Amino acid sequence: MEFCVEDSTDVRVLLEDHRVVFSCKNGDGVELYNEIEFYAKVNSKDSQDKRSGRSVTCFVRKWKEKVAWPRLTKEDVKPVWLSVDYDNWRDWEGDEEVELAQVEHYAELLQKVSPKGPPPAMDDLDDDSDDANGTSSGL
Repeated sequence: MEFCVEDSTDVRVLLEDHRVVFSCKNGDGVELYNEIEFYAKVNSKDSQDKRSGRSVTCFVRKWKEKVAWPRLTKEDVKPVWLSVDYDNWRDWEGDEEVELAQVEHYAELLQKVSPKGPPPAMDDLDDDSDDANGTSSGL
C-alpha cells in the first residue's frame, strides 16, 4: 500500500494483524488520518513501512500468502480514494504458470544432456609427490 503525501511530517504507521492506521501532516500542515480494516489477517510482525519525500509505502504480508483476496478492505464497498497499482500487481495464477514453465524447461534441458561415461582411470598416476621439475620432494 502506498499513501501519497508530499512533504509529510509526524508520520505514524500502526500495522496490526487486521488493520493499518496511518496518520501524518501534509506540506500545508493539514492532518491526515486513515484506518483500513484488512479483508483477512496479515502478518504484522513481518510487515514494514518506508517513507520517501512523496509517499509512505507499507509492505504488508498476508497471513496466508498464496490465497488471493477479492479486495484489500473488509468492507464490500471500495473507498473512492483507493486504487490498484498495476505496476506492482501480482497475479497468483500467472506466477504458478511461469514457475511450471521454468520447471518444464529445466527438465527438457536435463533430457538433452548426453550421459557421460565413467570417470577416467587414474592407475597410471604414481603416488610420489613430484614438484614442477619432475624431481621428488622427499622428507
